[in-house]
Amino acid sequence: MRLGLILSEVFTGLRRNASMVVSVILVTFVSLTFVGAAILMQAQIATMRDYFQDRAQVDVYMCSAISTTDTCTGGAANDDQTAAVQAELQGPTLSPLIQEFSYQSAGDAYQDLVDNFPEYSNLMTEEQTSAVFHIKLLDPTRSDVIAEGFQGIEGVEQVTDQLENLDPLFSALTIATYIAIGVAALMLISAVLLISTTIRLSAFARRREVGIMRLVGASNRFIQTPFVLEGVVAALIGSLLAGATVLVGVKTGVEGYLTSRMGWTPWVGMSDALLVVPVLIVLGVLLAALSAGFAIRRWLRA
Repeated sequence: MRLGLILSEVFTGLRRNASMVVSVILVTFVSLTFVGAAILMQAQIATMRDYFQDRAQVDVYMCSAISTTDTCTGGAANDDQTAAVQAELQGPTLSPLIQEFSYQSAGDAYQDLVDNFPEYSNLMTEEQTSAVFHIKLLDPTRSDVIAEGFQGIEGVEQVTDQLENLDPLFSALTIATYIAIGVAALMLISAVLLISTTIRLSAFARRREVGIMRLVGASNRFIQTPFVLEGVVAALIGSLLAGATVLVGVKTGVEGYLTSRMGWTPWVGMSDALLVVPVLIVLGVLLAALSAGFAIRRWLRA
């Protein structure tokens, strides 16, 4: 009977404050969608960083016929200069840092360039292409040691770190994550305030019923429970909508679009989204229960 009475009070409150309840649902839905997006974006950054760190290379470009750096005054790198670079890579200083390396001649590099970008066949010749050493490090963060080792060496045009070229992308994604977190935090604060306001209005509208329950000896917990459940139900609906949006977004936007068009990099998938959904539901329900409980306790003491 007590459970039936509590549920009856909950649905009565939801019906009386339908517009406020819808507002709570929408604010909770939007805020938790941003939270889910931020979590998935952070997971995507971590996935991409791990993926590229495992595959990132340091490239030592030898001088070509058109190189203009101070170390390329003699034109294209000769066999002795190439052999010196290889000996340095196999030496006691650098070899402990290197997992493996390979040498690509100017002819092979030019052929790869033409195969991937046919339009370059009319813009460049083999003589204008640099031979290159591709180096895979045991620790990708130690690329500066390779760069320092070949700084100022005759025949070496430049040393490039592929991971450094991706830093702007990771930075942009991180900034986007922070923006999503900031928007989500503001929306969650709005949701908490809106839930508190809704509960107070609901309690004020039913002040006669609350007064009668007090007169017949109802406990504060019994009086508070329907109001807390009103906030929880509204937030739960918003949380479920946010979870569904996250799942649909990952299924259609990531797996359906990005993966098929940019399959060269790993993307978060439905398994990651399914882990995020329970977090959103628990977060939404917990915030609603805390804010509603605090609001109704203050109102009853007033």
